[in-house]
Amino acid sequence: MATMIVLNADQVYQLDLSPLVLAVEAQQQQGALLKADGSLVEGGLRFDVVIPREEHDPRELSEIPEVRLWFVRADVRYPWLPLLLDWESGELTRYAAMLVPHQFSPTDGIQFNPEALELFVMGKVFAGADWMMQHQAVSRTKLKFMTQVLGYELSDGFFDFLGLP
Repeated sequence: MATMIVLNADQVYQLDLSPLVLAVEAQQQQGALLKADGSLVEGGLRFDVVIPREEHDPRELSEIPEVRLWFVRADVRYPWLPLLLDWESGELTRYAAMLVPHQFSPTDGIQFNPEALELFVMGKVFAGADWMMQHQAVSRTKLKFMTQVLGYELSDGFFDFLGLP
């Protein structure tokens, strides 16, 4: 079951990460991030950003600078956070949209800048692998699936090169 992190306008505008910090720390203390065998727990985190907007404001949340800045700060604090998101609900793609330049197309949906997305994906693979190694929970499958959700395919040879089991 996913954990919902609700962000209000004050938290967003003040770059207050406390809702995220509390959620991550609570999960860490409860052992809810890692299973006994060292693998990651499924379920994940979701964000609900509740900020006042004009009635006819057509922007997506990822197009609001203050919201994006909050997510930039969160990403710096927890660069491995994408591993904990509820991917099945689309949270990984929404998270990427907060950090990667993109455009919206009425017919094709979100269109990421390809080079920026590639850099984002590789950065998250490195950050995620480092975090997993620190917790003795390395999962090539989890890292590969994360990249696939974002449209990339990494070979086992790449993970061999990094020395990941």
